[in-house]
Amino acid sequence: MKLTTLLLLLLCNLLLDAKSSDFSIIIHKPFNAALVDITQNYDGTLSALGFTYEFKQALHVNKTYTDPFEYLKSVSNKYGSKMQILTINNKAKIIQSKIINITKFSKPVSFAKTPSNGYFVGGDTMDGSELLLMLNAHMNLIHYQYFGTKNHNKTNKLIPLKDGGVLAIGTSFTSRMPQDNIFQGGLGNDDICISRFTKNAQLLWNKKYGTQYDDEGIDAAEADDGSLIILSATHKMGKTTVNISRLTQNGDKIWLKEIANKSTTQPISLLKLRDHNFVISLSQSDTMHKKQIHLIKFDIYKNILIDTHIATTYSSQLNDIEEFSDGSLIGVGFVQDNDNTDALAMKISDKLKLLNQEHYGSNNYDTFKKATILANTQVAIAGIHTDKNSNDNNMWILKLNKDMSIAQKASSVQYIYKQLCTLFQKEIKNKKLLIKESLNIEFLDKNLYFHTGQYQLNKKQKKFFTKFSQKLIPFLYAHKTQIKMLEINGHTSSEWQNSSFANKYLNNEELSMKRSYETLKSLFLAQNKSKQKYLAKILKGSGINYKNKIMINNKEDKEKSRRVSLKIILN
Repeated sequence: MKLTTLLLLLLCNLLLDAKSSDFSIIIHKPFNAALVDITQNYDGTLSALGFTYEFKQALHVNKTYTDPFEYLKSVSNKYGSKMQILTINNKAKIIQSKIINITKFSKPVSFAKTPSNGYFVGGDTMDGSELLLMLNAHMNLIHYQYFGTKNHNKTNKLIPLKDGGVLAIGTSFTSRMPQDNIFQGGLGNDDICISRFTKNAQLLWNKKYGTQYDDEGIDAAEADDGSLIILSATHKMGKTTVNISRLTQNGDKIWLKEIANKSTTQPISLLKLRDHNFVISLSQSDTMHKKQIHLIKFDIYKNILIDTHIATTYSSQLNDIEEFSDGSLIGVGFVQDNDNTDALAMKISDKLKLLNQEHYGSNNYDTFKKATILANTQVAIAGIHTDKNSNDNNMWILKLNKDMSIAQKASSVQYIYKQLCTLFQKEIKNKKLLIKESLNIEFLDKNLYFHTGQYQLNKKQKKFFTKFSQKLIPFLYAHKTQIKMLEINGHTSSEWQNSSFANKYLNNEELSMKRSYETLKSLFLAQNKSKQKYLAKILKGSGINYKNKIMINNKEDKEKSRRVSLKIILN
């Protein structure tokens, strides 16, 4: 094959989109649909909570209503949103889907596991009540309860508690009298509303908290001693003040702390960490009115331990943050420019420093709403996806590896992974390479790294990749019914001497593509003609630039960043 043909192969492969073996499920429904939460069941499957819309014609067309909430109740379950829960197995197959019909239901917002592998589901009703459902493991409704204050209420989050119960945090809005028309208001101010339930979904207490201004309950967490940490906001004269507070397990105040800020800020989420401290995610506008990410770590005594901002080129927001067992975090949300919104995932260190980020989705509206870290350290995410040339939202379930690459379906991954580990057990033992469960292959031998600016393979690299390909390619050929693609990714370190940012980026992009191409050529030419014809169908070369540079102790290891890596994609 001529050099020009190989270059065309490399460039064409760069244009390929998502793989059918990726653990990514888009569920299309009539009209807008969305997922709001996701959790892992005790058997390892996933369950996602969301809502869909159904429209029927059986309306009370001849009846006149003077109370808008009575009208909303009359059309509840005749058209509007329906609560839906999906269960997904490791093969990315939906194995159960259920619509839960509840009178006066509006939308679900959050859910949590019960001790018996069932679900607590929190939501709102059309007439302004909060709603808690208790389902068994088969999604059958066993109990539901309307709750809240006399005012119009909204639930924001359900928080699982150590005693098996849940805490519902939300907002009690301005009240209305039956004789008021829809434009009359101002009969009170919004307050934080918190309700605690037992493991059997029985209400223990319901309390309101707030100032003379509008207060909003955002999120909560349970401390080790059973006290409750609350994240809230106070809206006053167009400005928002972020508050953290601590309550006893019975809801009595222990302390309150105001988080000072000089710009438009909105609290988003709260997370209890393994070191017994807490971190909150805020959305804060910069001088260009772009949303930026603000993270604050504090202890149970309201001491601020870390206060940091993550500056991004485009408007970005983290809707949820979760913690890995090593103390690092993953945040999910969205990144937005003038023409497009992409789903966003960020890997963050235990010091709240950005390690790397990835964008997901197409040239339309995509966002991640909620994440949960699984037992195998993969991350399951519930989100929203909008198809090209469409304005309807769709449910989206995605699973990521810890390095934020998209996980693959479990059908053949484990088998191929174990076979590869056996095939390359000598190289793995001698720390020449590392094979990950995601089927990524990383080369660890320092002789395989590239020198600064270098892309052509030296003698040691050529010798290694020749022997390596003589093992790998026959293996792939023997399993060709399962293999979709072999990616060869070139990487660089982040520097480029005496260059502007634009030149540094473009030069490293070109260099990473050349490293990918030279390795691709070496693997290709080491095979006979029949294997070359096979490789022409599955090879993909990519220049990754310095996006996945190697970080050790929050510092770039430039030598190890100058490398190539491989990834096997299954059908």
